[in-house]
Amino acid sequence: MTTLTVNIDNKKSEKAVKAVLDALGLSYNIESEPGHAQRPLNKAEQRVYKNMKQSLEQIKLHQEGKIELRDARELLNEL
Repeated sequence: MTTLTVNIDNKKSEKAVKAVLDALGLSYNIESEPGHAQRPLNKAEQRVYKNMKQSLEQIKLHQEGKIELRDARELLNEL
């Protein structure tokens, strides 16, 4: 097995290289540079992130025995 490292700064080039690797049936791993800034989330992504973060916090509190979560049957009955 051979490992090839390619540094790509351009998103369009990255997509093209990934398409070629996919077409050739090759496996690859994508690693971002530490400290590399990602694009900011749009409003819809921020809303999803906030909802997931709140859900994970509720799960954590439930596992710690601090809150009781509703089961799916209660939720469906409410609808």
